[in-house]
Amino acid sequence: MTIIHGEVRSGFEPVREAFAANFAQRGDIGAAVCVYRHGRPVVDLWGGVADPETDRPWTRDTLQLVYSATKGATATAVHMLVERGLLDLDAPVASYWPEFAANGKAGIPVRWLLSHQAGLASIDEPLPVADALAWDPMTVALAAQRPQWIPGAAHGYHGRTWGWLVGEVIRRVSGRTPGRFFADEIAAPLGLDFHIGLPASERARVSRMAYRGPSADLTAVPAEAVPEELREQVAAWRDPDSLGNRAFAVTDPAAIDFDSPEVQAAELPSSNGIGTAHSLARMYAATIGEVDGVRLLTPTTLAAATQEQANGKDRVMLRPSRFGAGYMLPTHGNPMTGPNAFGHSGRGGSLAFADPDHGLAFGYVMNHIVGGSDDERAAALVEAVRKSVA
Repeated sequence: MTIIHGEVRSGFEPVREAFAANFAQRGDIGAAVCVYRHGRPVVDLWGGVADPETDRPWTRDTLQLVYSATKGATATAVHMLVERGLLDLDAPVASYWPEFAANGKAGIPVRWLLSHQAGLASIDEPLPVADALAWDPMTVALAAQRPQWIPGAAHGYHGRTWGWLVGEVIRRVSGRTPGRFFADEIAAPLGLDFHIGLPASERARVSRMAYRGPSADLTAVPAEAVPEELREQVAAWRDPDSLGNRAFAVTDPAAIDFDSPEVQAAELPSSNGIGTAHSLARMYAATIGEVDGVRLLTPTTLAAATQEQANGKDRVMLRPSRFGAGYMLPTHGNPMTGPNAFGHSGRGGSLAFADPDHGLAFGYVMNHIVGGSDDERAAALVEAVRKSVA
């Protein structure tokens, strides 16, 4: 039995129970969950093993890479620039990044980058991983890229490219890299243990990931045996030239070792944020209210940031998705605690969000990366939080 460490305020015991059940029944190896309510932590739990190869235990200060949950942190940085009057979401990207105007992109507003409507989910010629980690080669390639669909006419998840696109706007506007801006303007004031570009001094605290594929590999069965509602997605998975595959193959080789020190030290504002569940919850708490005297976004800025920008079938994922200006919005497959919640999930199970209606902020991180639709860990925790505040 996994020993659960940490604290739970009275009334939030269902979250502890769900967290323990994640280890006993749902495959967690090492994980942490934190919930803030009205600017104060009410749940802060951790347990399990940080490194399955050495049995190093997960501790209060274990750091975890959270894949696309990083996008919520980067989006928050963008909206701070908007609030300061340094960035206009309706201005053309090219007004801040002139080279971006190439190949018919002069009229694309910043808003469409944030909401996955720019049609730049992939690049024609994948780059060596070292070039992608070096930043400039990828932004040069994206500035020259022709969109894959008419910008603004549809949306499709820019899983990898989003970080360079949005991050370059942050860099052009602020004069700082996105990781540096986050460190200076968000992490430092709030005392967050979260990094976009990991300092070498912190690497020993990072958990090692373990991977589990989906329970059923639908690409290995005859097409007629695939459930009808999944056939379009499965056909795309089987096609190496599909937009869905190309969107996650912007490097050569396509697979990136996110456990490597080189990848963790680089700044990938879409996908390599590394930190604690507590820091994610604390950051989101500061978007909807004060946390120890710090508030990141005013109510006016927050309302604009979380207004729905895209909804419906995603051109890349081939399933419904909803986005505000950089934040994911709740859907059936992306559970949060209320209809006005906002945040971002990450590959394999991580999730962080805020719910202004209930004064909640939530962060869940884990090292067992689970593929497919049979992962119930985050959803079970969210349901327990919902019950605790009902």
